[in-house]
Amino acid sequence: MKIDKGEIIHQQFVKMCKKIIFYLLFHAYFTVLKGIEMVNMKIVEEPSSYGMNNFNNQQTQQEDNQLKMRVPPSKFSGPQHLTRLVNKCFSKQIDSYTYKLCPFSNVSQHEDSYRWNPYNGILGVWQEWEIHNNTFVAMVMREGDNCGNLFRSMKVFLRCGNKNEIVNVSEPSTCQYHMNFNTPYACHPHAMLVFPTLSEELRNEWELIEGRLVNEEITIQGYKKRLHALFEKAGYYLSGTAKDKLSKEAVKKEEKKEKEENGEFDTLYQCTQEYQKIKQQLDALKMVLKDPMVDSKTKDSVNKMEENDKQNKNSKGSSKRKKFISKLTNLMSKKDNTHGES
Repeated sequence: MKIDKGEIIHQQFVKMCKKIIFYLLFHAYFTVLKGIEMVNMKIVEEPSSYGMNNFNNQQTQQEDNQLKMRVPPSKFSGPQHLTRLVNKCFSKQIDSYTYKLCPFSNVSQHEDSYRWNPYNGILGVWQEWEIHNNTFVAMVMREGDNCGNLFRSMKVFLRCGNKNEIVNVSEPSTCQYHMNFNTPYACHPHAMLVFPTLSEELRNEWELIEGRLVNEEITIQGYKKRLHALFEKAGYYLSGTAKDKLSKEAVKKEEKKEKEENGEFDTLYQCTQEYQKIKQQLDALKMVLKDPMVDSKTKDSVNKMEENDKQNKNSKGSSKRKKFISKLTNLMSKKDNTHGES
């Protein structure tokens, strides 16, 4: 049989091409694997900030839900078109803090840190407007969290902008903050004027005050005093009496809470209520011990708790709560004896 040399050369060429293709595929496969390994190493060495930011956002939301205002916010006041900002909140991360503004409610600050005690609190609660030259200039937020001998406060200055957003935050003095907030609702030349928002009666009163100033019947100081009183009537300013009342009620509420946490109460009724709660908890534990369906581990843990309570009662370093229970028990027994004698 005659062998065709051309056919042999063609077959050898095909085999060689297959080897070359296999080699290239093999090389490409390991190159891809190597690239994947490099990417994995990069992820380990330089972790993406997405997960961290997502965690911080979730943590900020949880902490924000736990924050409580010292005082209730004032009712809405000012230009009616700003009601579109009510029940809305705007957040922005600046340096290592996230600021959250809820117009006509409050403003809070959250420290984006993994320190053991990052600050998360309220910088101020909506109270009144700051007004200059017939213009609403800033929302005044007061009675924020404690800051040494004073309470934090914030002035939110409304500026014209294409969208609602926090621009920046500064601290001109200790725990007294300024925030610039851009909003399209402040862009119209008359958007933040005070006079058009007043009732007809108050507008007439303002015109009379202006007339008396022009006629030099009152001084500039008298003019400002009367205008301040007019803004109080309109609900744009809080009176000094209202401010004092809010502050005192907040302090009184905090003192009451502190007393309750320390086992101190102002009335016998509060003591009795707390005593009943503790008694119910003790009765529940006793029922657990008597229940035959409860396993031995649970009973052992309950017994251990009772032993610890007895040891704590005998120890010098017993807690204020246990001292309170002891005093309350004596008080209740004296009360029962008094009723018995009568």
